[in-house]
Amino acid sequence: MSKRIAIFTSGGDCAGLNAVMRAAVLRASSLGWEVIGIENGTAGLLQDPPRYKVLNPNDFTGTVMRMGGTILGTTNSRNPFAYEMDDGSIIDRSDELIAAFKALDIESIIGIGGDGSFDILSRLVEQGGLNFVGVPKTIDNDVNMTDFAVGYDTAVSVATEALDRLQPTAASHDRVMILEVMGRDAGHIALTAGIAGGADVILIPEIPYTIEKVAEKINNLKKNGRNFALVVVSEAVNTPDGEKHEVVYHGGETRYGGIGEYLCMKIAKATGSETRATVLGHVQRGASPTYNDRLLASALGVKAVELLAEGVYGRMVAWQNGDVVDVAIEDAIKECNIVDINGMRVHTARSLGISFGD
Repeated sequence: MSKRIAIFTSGGDCAGLNAVMRAAVLRASSLGWEVIGIENGTAGLLQDPPRYKVLNPNDFTGTVMRMGGTILGTTNSRNPFAYEMDDGSIIDRSDELIAAFKALDIESIIGIGGDGSFDILSRLVEQGGLNFVGVPKTIDNDVNMTDFAVGYDTAVSVATEALDRLQPTAASHDRVMILEVMGRDAGHIALTAGIAGGADVILIPEIPYTIEKVAEKINNLKKNGRNFALVVVSEAVNTPDGEKHEVVYHGGETRYGGIGEYLCMKIAKATGSETRATVLGHVQRGASPTYNDRLLASALGVKAVELLAEGVYGRMVAWQNGDVVDVAIEDAIKECNIVDINGMRVHTARSLGISFGD
């Protein structure tokens, strides 16, 4: 039976989004369905006329699958339930958005997003009676109910490569090198890349730390003949006294930033070591996806279409224990997937002698 479904990306970009779209379009095409891509996430439907395009299998060559970012564009601002207009006023445009979906004669929707996007989309689905399936993507890997989200593996690979590049220059100049990585609510990138990249200190928001303990680790390395140290810190880590480091951008948007430089000054003073900080930032988002992210994206994209074919809605596709499953959206968004401080990775890091500054 012919159907018309929509797909869009929402929230911050990451590697693997195009691979999800490719998988969904190819699987839907095999069922005889038409797929339209909504441009710039939900914001595209609030424009006049709405921004969208028909997606065909021929649009998804091998080149597109290898591309970072999203060919549809995305947005991580202007919540439709509290939409900031150009004059600064705040209005609820959720009914407009629902009407736009229905005006396009869309039977079902696949949304590729993170926990924030799913929170908004689940409210839209309930309010408008829309048929929806979600695909988790976030470099932070903080979406609940899935072992991995699309984009995480690539971000970790980029961070690990950065440590590989920082180590020889650190050794050449007798320096402490600090790498600040992304991680808005959880320290998964810092922890995993820190282990893989041979870090000496890993600082994550889930584990409180002190400068004294960090300095102790670095000084012990010196005593044992090491002339350098590698420190990885998640952007969401506070100072030891609980202060957040944030940057205010044009328009008043506030984002994490600055903890690496803060630690640079504190560690240099506490250890007497020449210390430098590198902020990896958006480099973690824009890479070509790793094979793991391509596989994950492909499997989740196929599963999303198959759920729609079965008439199963209000679900998020997920990767659990090497298999693709589906879970209730409300279960996926009710809490953030943070690092398990008693879990395998923290245990592994401690067993390798990595300090968490605690």
